[in-house]
Amino acid sequence: MFVRSKKNKEGRIYLQLVENYRDKGKNRQRVLFTLGRLDTLQKSGKLDSLIRSTLRFSEKLTIIDACKSKGKATAHTIKIGPVLVFERLWKETGIGEVLQALLETRRYRFSVERAVFLTVLHRLCCSGSDRAAEKWKERYAIPGAEGLELHHLYRAMAWLGKPLKNQKDRTFFAPRCIKDDIEERLFEERRDLFTGMDLVFFDTTSIYFEGNGGQTMGRHGHSKDHRPDCKQIVVGVVLDNQGSPVCCEMWPGNTSDVKTLLEVVKRLKKRFGITQVCVVSDRGMISKETIKMLESREYRLQYILGSRMRKDKEVKENVLRRRGHFQEVTGRRQKAKDPSPLKVKEVKVDTRRYIVCLNEEEARKDKADRETILASLRLKLKQGDKVLVGNKGYRRFLKVTGKHFAIDKKRIKEEELYDGKWVIRTNTDLSAEDVALKYKQLWMVEDIFRTMKSILETRPIYHKCDETIRGHVFCSFLGLVLRKALKDRLDAKGLKDMEWKDIVRDLDNLHEIEESFSGKK
Repeated sequence: MFVRSKKNKEGRIYLQLVENYRDKGKNRQRVLFTLGRLDTLQKSGKLDSLIRSTLRFSEKLTIIDACKSKGKATAHTIKIGPVLVFERLWKETGIGEVLQALLETRRYRFSVERAVFLTVLHRLCCSGSDRAAEKWKERYAIPGAEGLELHHLYRAMAWLGKPLKNQKDRTFFAPRCIKDDIEERLFEERRDLFTGMDLVFFDTTSIYFEGNGGQTMGRHGHSKDHRPDCKQIVVGVVLDNQGSPVCCEMWPGNTSDVKTLLEVVKRLKKRFGITQVCVVSDRGMISKETIKMLESREYRLQYILGSRMRKDKEVKENVLRRRGHFQEVTGRRQKAKDPSPLKVKEVKVDTRRYIVCLNEEEARKDKADRETILASLRLKLKQGDKVLVGNKGYRRFLKVTGKHFAIDKKRIKEEELYDGKWVIRTNTDLSAEDVALKYKQLWMVEDIFRTMKSILETRPIYHKCDETIRGHVFCSFLGLVLRKALKDRLDAKGLKDMEWKDIVRDLDNLHEIEESFSGKK
């Protein structure tokens, strides 16, 4: 049944209500009723009245009319995208089940598991402290989180960071907590023949407190956030050879990265039942003392460590200046406009093994950036010397000649040596190509820290108690577990280049809208 228009001999248009029917196997039409002349119906408003009177029998078309009817319709909008995806991953990764198992003997009057999920979801979707999560949840459909208040979230954080009675595997700087038990259970949940811990990626960062946070953990130390005025903690994340987060460790803010590395390795062996570990870590971990301990009889660890090219005399004067042929590493960057494969060469100094890596695309960029700085520097020198002193980009290419500054050509020549290069030291038997690729995987850890500190907005921390601080950071770790699980599924579908911020924004834009019009929903 439908409405059609028909023009008569005089050129006037009439509206007719027509019905389709079948007669002897053929489709036929018959006019049920002639509504009248179109121009007359439009002018009198009878056509609008007729259409509106039939809308109450159609739920879908009622919404269209409700948008035009001021004061007669109400709408309730709620976001469902993040919950649809991350609630499912929460179950598939086993996080919810592990939390519920540990909470069976507890008698909380609220759902701790839902409070933890809310906190993790909040970190994944937007920046802000735990204080903001309570109000943020009102705009989202989160099953079981309706009655949660701010003090519930704080109690959930405290439970995650609560020390266990059994302190067998504790370190000198951190007790064994409930969050450690959760990490070990999650690892066992996903452990299979392909889950290996023979190669682990480890990196650390510092996270500062607002106010006087941290009972024993908050200490003044080297701040990677450039906030030496604030107390901080040091946070480390360990990834397995598939790039999946295994555990996070926390230490007082004045603990050096070098000390934590060896303690983490010892603890990994005890907690996850592994025998052989190859540590992949960044430039901040390497020192003569660290390497000596890694190679000692007590540890006997294999390592792939980044070297500080400008500060390590042997690397600067011997390794980088050593002549040799670079070999190309397989695997081009397909989407780059000017694909530039990674190149490596091996250099041995006595018994020490180094791998020099070269990215020619990055080398061209380094050269172009330096030439831009020098071009600007030459113009500034003509204007006077004083404006240059406070600019670090300029200052490294200057030297003092009498009472004035001049461009240091020797320094420029030295900087050319580092263009597009990085140096790795290792004691493994892996090929130079494999060592370079394994070290590049460490960038996943650095990307995770960028996620933890910006997208997940772990910093700054407002908590004061050690237990809630540990729980606060661990919720960010759980967010990373969900993020990795989602990334694995996207990669499996061939969607490897999606930006995290775009994913979160698209999920956040998925709404459920409930319209009420004329007593109907």
